[in-house]
Amino acid sequence: MRSEVFGRRRLTQVAAAAVLTLAVAAPAQASALVALPAANMEAVLKAAQIDPRRADSALTPGSKDSVLLVEQALAAKGLLTAQYVDGHFGTSTISAYAAYQRSLGYTGIDASGLPGQTSLQKLGAERFTVGNVVTAGAKVTYHGALMNTRTKAMLVAAEGLLGRQLGITQGSYNPGGVGGSAGTHDGGGALDISVSGMTAETRTTVARNLRKVGFAAWVRTPSQGDWGYHIHAIAVSDPDQSSGAQHQAGDYYLGLNGLANRGADDGPVVTPKLTWEEYQRS
Repeated sequence: MRSEVFGRRRLTQVAAAAVLTLAVAAPAQASALVALPAANMEAVLKAAQIDPRRADSALTPGSKDSVLLVEQALAAKGLLTAQYVDGHFGTSTISAYAAYQRSLGYTGIDASGLPGQTSLQKLGAERFTVGNVVTAGAKVTYHGALMNTRTKAMLVAAEGLLGRQLGITQGSYNPGGVGGSAGTHDGGGALDISVSGMTAETRTTVARNLRKVGFAAWVRTPSQGDWGYHIHAIAVSDPDQSSGAQHQAGDYYLGLNGLANRGADDGPVVTPKLTWEEYQRS
């Protein structure tokens, strides 16, 4: 009888210990099940192009929460001071992100401070996930010019709107480029388009339709620089952009002409200004 009582007492003690173990483990398990916040890569890229070109510390609409996640992660790595963790992807955040890219072994354009998918996902490990991913795609040749698959898709869409094909005088990934390009063609998303045989009205129509699908596009004239008439186009939010192309994309959003003088935009008005991804959803 005493043995039976002892057995029941032992089972009760074991059961109590099991309950206590589950109670202690529950918070940790619950914590593991909490979903990480998501950083919207489209929003981060847009802010990283626009914010460094602002004269103030205004925020790019729709980007604050995602930019804060990136800045908090950079601060946790000791790359960004607390005062700049503010949702504004300005020059300090660009510099901090470039330092992070270099820590991963990236060099050149790959360490420009413009977030790419791989570096963003690594930065967010155990802190945030990455949504609305933007990829440049593989390098391809189209109309005899080098570009990436994202830029090609954008150009094909613009040609569809125009009902004509366009000639390319300078493509992407062209370090050094031609005279006056100021490094904008060193990376992805940059094109110079021939306007040979086009009237002034047609040139404007081409630039307008390039803008509709997500290019920052301007008709360049001989009076503006050491070049002939052509259309200069930058694929907005191309993650392979050179620093010069990033600056032009930012200036486009801010209503500027993309030139060194940072004059008013002289291109056709397109509202709203869209990225390629936004155009596809529209």
